[in-house]
Amino acid sequence: MGVKERFYNYIETLQDSITTALENEDGKARFREDLWQREEGGGGRTRVIENGRVFEKGGVNISAVHGPLPQSMQQYFKVGDVDFFACGLSLVLHPVNPMVPTVHANWRYFEMYDKGGAIVDQWFGGGQDLTPYYLFEEDAAHFHKVCQAACDAHDPSFYPEYKQKCDSYFWNHHRSEARGIGGLFFDYLKSNADRTIEDWEAFVTGVGNSFLRAYIPIVQKRKELPYEAMHREWQEIRRGRYVEFNLVHDKGTLFGLRTNGRIESILMSLPPKVQWRYDHHPAEGTAEAALIKVLKSPREWV
Repeated sequence: MGVKERFYNYIETLQDSITTALENEDGKARFREDLWQREEGGGGRTRVIENGRVFEKGGVNISAVHGPLPQSMQQYFKVGDVDFFACGLSLVLHPVNPMVPTVHANWRYFEMYDKGGAIVDQWFGGGQDLTPYYLFEEDAAHFHKVCQAACDAHDPSFYPEYKQKCDSYFWNHHRSEARGIGGLFFDYLKSNADRTIEDWEAFVTGVGNSFLRAYIPIVQKRKELPYEAMHREWQEIRRGRYVEFNLVHDKGTLFGLRTNGRIESILMSLPPKVQWRYDHHPAEGTAEAALIKVLKSPREWV
């Protein structure tokens, strides 16, 4: 079995384990499944949860698409007329309670072929990151410690490198602030003198396996905390910044749109209720202002 078959089997199993755990945590809503096909080749399995007790909206999607690389992506990758295969799992969860953070994760694999079908390039990418509305420092530390442990199992240099890349990638340039408190981000993990593509596969699957350990304890700790309308209002304002990042900066969203991906699956990352307030700034000394201070200047958590 090749890398792409093995990794696709892995994300199928991971999707099952994550959706089962999230349904158990919610206690009310169930994931709706959509199987879809891409006209140019491939398809996917989208699972969406809505109007739950814990999760207002979320998706845990897998896909495997292939065919000729569209011209816009040829220019992006600086390649000629090649074929491609891409598979991955992508998830976003928007909780009801503003004290529970939004979370995003993605683990993916990409191959590029010449017209004879030979692999000319291959790599892994992905990561996981947390976007709180109210900052509980122990939650941020927990999430980052799990990320660090997943990295340290392979190389102690990985966590500081991929934590910094996460802070850089999820930077909302037009707002001069981070989308959240980060986590891990890595891309173009290719075989080299030090590591084979199978080594990178082991690393990426190890990170994927850490996701539930990183997120579920935070949900359990915060999902029953009391909140008021003002907290929901702040959550919806901050969700607006999440939307801005995904539609303006996010490479995965843009890749999906440029490769004729399934729009409903690509845009499932967007929250259901959002606000944009003109020139809104939280009052000094508030919990809301404390969050903004951290987002303006990303910090170390472990």
